[in-house]
Amino acid sequence: MKLPNADPLTTTDAVADNNAWPLTIATYNIHGAVGTDGHFAPQRIVEVVKEVGADIVALQEVPLGGGGFPDVLQMLQDATGFEAVEGPTFKVGERIFGNAVLSRYPILAKRSLDLSVGKHEPRGALDADVSCHGHPLRVVATHLGLRPAERRWQIQRLLQTFDTDQMPVILLGDINEWFVWGRPLRWLVSHFESVPAPKTFPSRWPLFALDRIWIRPRHRLVHVDVHATPLARVASDHLPLIAHING
Repeated sequence: MKLPNADPLTTTDAVADNNAWPLTIATYNIHGAVGTDGHFAPQRIVEVVKEVGADIVALQEVPLGGGGFPDVLQMLQDATGFEAVEGPTFKVGERIFGNAVLSRYPILAKRSLDLSVGKHEPRGALDADVSCHGHPLRVVATHLGLRPAERRWQIQRLLQTFDTDQMPVILLGDINEWFVWGRPLRWLVSHFESVPAPKTFPSRWPLFALDRIWIRPRHRLVHVDVHATPLARVASDHLPLIAHING
């Protein structure tokens, strides 16, 4: 079930802090379903996502079909029974790649935000409203650029876009920030507060915390960990990052 663009929820859908419910969120850069062994093997990605068992999964570098090539998001949707929305960002020949969100819960609306800078590789964010146990949750899934100047502009644009207390907000994805004290991370910490940042890249021997999950309000975040099974270490060059939340 891929959804059309829709309008955001209204402020009447605010969540009460005293009505908590557990939720597991994950972000996973699947590297086009090409593993560390160089093989295109989308079924391995399907199995890793099933291993993770999250309620909502943000995905980056997702093959979305085109040119007769497999639509890996559709494979994941078929395997999990989850709802899915996509945010295409670039093409290689006829093949389409982009961001995606899988959700066990209904996706009420989605918006795509173009974060491309100049002639650099196109980037974007997928902004989805999810109804979790009847409560609205805003999930912003993104994959930022490789250059510091790109990321600075992209983070400023993102923060301006969802600087709202309308509903709980989760920002997650491949932030591509290699510099621990870089301005983009400082801005994000200022907005969301500090969160654990375990290393997820490269998957064989993780050295960098490129994948991140933030939530506002911060007190809803319970725990963050990395899914580092043998299959996950070969299925992609990133490991899935998982956050446990009291919604």
